[in-house]
Amino acid sequence: MFSIGDFARHGRVSVRMLRHYDAIGLLRPAHVNQSTGHRAYTAAQFARLNRIVAVKELGFTLYQVQRILDEDVTAEQLRGMLKLRQAELETQIAADTARLAQVQARLRMIETEGTMPSEDVTIKSIPALRVAELTGTAKIMDPQSIGPVVRGCYADLCAALDRAGVMPVGPATAYYEDSGDGESVIVHAGLPVNVEPNAAFDFAVVDLPAVEKAATIVHRGSMDDCLPTYQALARWIEDNGYRTLGANREVTLACPEDPAGMVTEIQEYIATA
Repeated sequence: MFSIGDFARHGRVSVRMLRHYDAIGLLRPAHVNQSTGHRAYTAAQFARLNRIVAVKELGFTLYQVQRILDEDVTAEQLRGMLKLRQAELETQIAADTARLAQVQARLRMIETEGTMPSEDVTIKSIPALRVAELTGTAKIMDPQSIGPVVRGCYADLCAALDRAGVMPVGPATAYYEDSGDGESVIVHAGLPVNVEPNAAFDFAVVDLPAVEKAATIVHRGSMDDCLPTYQALARWIEDNGYRTLGANREVTLACPEDPAGMVTEIQEYIATA
């Protein structure tokens, strides 16, 4: 048998917790010395202790834990419950990580306000472009929402082009449009091609019109962090007497495996204010 201290040490719980489990009848010692009151446990009791800790970590109260264990939940059932809880925690962590990234992006914008030199912006005309494209919908107009949709569309588009034997002839070009509900955004992920539209394709072939005048700026790094660059461009447009026409394109100039090495030209359609 193990003393309460040794049992706690091997079970990775506190002595105080074991005493509490004893007090509420959740895990009784195998033996209690009537003279000294010292509690003793057997190795076989680790099985119940492990179940108590596992079920408690699922978010159940100790009262609920006792009911579950008294119903003789099998190891396989516990494993299923833990896997479900693991998935819930992973989803929560992903959501919290995305929120943290948004906060960090806003902080970077605040810290870099007014530091973008005007010479980084170039006005140019953009020729017409034929692209093969797939579309998706992002819930909101935020890089953290748009990014996964863009990446998913491009992965599917590349696979569809391979199946069709079509080779891209230029850099990836993405553009966006309002969905009409005031919240979500339609994402267009395109790759320039030299083919005619074909109903047999698993993608659309679209002709993007020429743009007479666009203010352009180069963003370096992941597009998840593009907000400071977009807002710097918007400030430049306003400061220089232009107005935006409510449309833009993102042309990928470099796309290494590490997103930090990405280079993207942001093209904003403009006219004189």
